[in-house]
Amino acid sequence: MLPLSQLPQKEEAGGQAIRLLEGVRVLDLTTSIAGPYATLLLADFGASVIKVERREGDDARGWGPPFLAQQSLWFLSVNRNKRSVTLDFSTPRGRELLHALVPKHDVLVTNQVGRSQKKLGIDYATLSALHPGLVHVSITGFGVQGARSELPSYDLIAEGYSGVMDLTGEADTPAQKVGTPAADLLSGMDAAMAVAAALYRRRAGGKGCAIDVSMVESMTRFMAPRLVSYMGSGELPRRSGARDSVIAVYQSFDTADEPITLGLGNDGIWRRFWNAVGEPEYGADPRFRTNKERRAARAEIVEHIQALLRQHPRARWLKLFAEHRIPAGPINRLDEIAADRELQARGMLYSVAAFDARIPQVGLGIRVDDTAETYRSPPPALGEHTDEVLRELLHLSEAEIAELREQNII
Repeated sequence: MLPLSQLPQKEEAGGQAIRLLEGVRVLDLTTSIAGPYATLLLADFGASVIKVERREGDDARGWGPPFLAQQSLWFLSVNRNKRSVTLDFSTPRGRELLHALVPKHDVLVTNQVGRSQKKLGIDYATLSALHPGLVHVSITGFGVQGARSELPSYDLIAEGYSGVMDLTGEADTPAQKVGTPAADLLSGMDAAMAVAAALYRRRAGGKGCAIDVSMVESMTRFMAPRLVSYMGSGELPRRSGARDSVIAVYQSFDTADEPITLGLGNDGIWRRFWNAVGEPEYGADPRFRTNKERRAARAEIVEHIQALLRQHPRARWLKLFAEHRIPAGPINRLDEIAADRELQARGMLYSVAAFDARIPQVGLGIRVDDTAETYRSPPPALGEHTDEVLRELLHLSEAEIAELREQNII
């Protein structure tokens, strides 16, 4: 396990952070991963995000072990740069307070299905009447309209619907889920991208809009290269493990110690590979002139490459392939990724001080004006900023806040 002390430590970035969305205000009513990831991206780009949680908190706060400093690490992974407010807006007074906050914000994000949105008074029709410029975002399993719109969903369900599970894994093994919550993260990215586009359009006329993101549809679009290929050809791809079914040589191989990935995706790379390994005559064989021909002879080619690569350790091959500009790489475990000095140096992996501990974080991974700095504040404790926000935005007195707390509304 990588000691946290080995991660670069960050304090508040101040003026150095990316601020492309500075001035944009976001109300985040979501829970779990997809919605919080969307608002994390907006926050990382500079938006001010208020996370409105039930009094018992975001579901992900309880997802563990593992925990660090009594906090769920899943929760900590997607909630930095936000303020947390607890508010029971299923009550009339709580809904009144939420509705008072809406006109003070540019964006509202929810992951409630359509029927629940209407019941809670957080649907687009209700909130746009209060704030016509509001960008209202729904992130649900199947969208807010349609025959499946009321069905519950999780990442696993969306992955199954999309076809990605059917094509993940070895041919002779059961379908497998992707090793990260891909549907959550992709739909969160879609929501953040759509918000940025909606805010750009709103600059001209001040008009808001309703954005409807479906986890199933985000994952289905993720499958576009495979799906379009099938719809256009009728050729149904099957699970092929770490091997691609279109590019002739695009898979993992064993070496003398650790496996590597290797992609010989065009004719130039094909020739460079065989020159690098000292067998230019094999690469020049007329039988392997094009990808189509190499694909037909894939079994023979793969067997020959595999025999070559088993002769030396991974490090030797990766060094050689880098010198010859041949796409190749390791198959890293998470401990190897966490220790990757280049990722650390580029600001992708770091730790911050919170909850009397050092909390690991994975950065945005996007550089703007040669900076990748996004960190402004750590993931919040549940309700940490409730009083502050109610005073700052709704101008409530200490007595009014105390009364709300006595009534279990905050």
